[in-house]
Amino acid sequence: MSEDLDANYARAGYHKKIGFGSRPALPLIDFVEAYFEPSSPLYAGVDAALASAMWVLEAARAAGILVIFTNVVYQNALVDGGLFRRKAPALDPMQVGNPLGAWPNGLSPRPGELIVSKQYPSAFFGTSLSSTLTASGIDSVILTGLTTSGCVRATCVDTMSHGFIPIVVADACGDRAEGPHTANLYDMSAKYADVVGESVAIEYLASLRR
Repeated sequence: MSEDLDANYARAGYHKKIGFGSRPALPLIDFVEAYFEPSSPLYAGVDAALASAMWVLEAARAAGILVIFTNVVYQNALVDGGLFRRKAPALDPMQVGNPLGAWPNGLSPRPGELIVSKQYPSAFFGTSLSSTLTASGIDSVILTGLTTSGCVRATCVDTMSHGFIPIVVADACGDRAEGPHTANLYDMSAKYADVVGESVAIEYLASLRR
């Protein structure tokens, strides 16, 4: 019998834990109405991920850490969408002024919380996020958001590439199908990030208050 995947990865040393940092930030990646409105081409049925992210957000706010909301925003001509929008035209609702680009009910930035608007999958690409995290003394990033196989994964890889510890909260991420969600969590855990459950993330954030 051939070696199973978990055994193969374990033998190679994948899924090694990095651990939490000491000065985290919490990005909420692309939680916008387009993923929750059934008539939207981006609809993904990810209400459970939103509910989990709201619990993590509550704990992050109580701990007083940096909270970041990201969204994809295109000008009306869509030219700034480049190849990403050409490859994935379902992103067209992210044009300025489209109500599908609004924050969903119950989740919106408070005064002082950062909004990073982007045009491509990663929250780092073409934005000031890395500089902001560095200037704020951040050493780790607790990732939540949509979708697991898209902007969450891209941001996760760039988090590590920019020298910040990536922590992915599995329950607070979602995708339009279970297969891509599970596969990408597995891959991020193997190579790029520690993947944790909602309760673990909240317990860690509570420890910062203590």
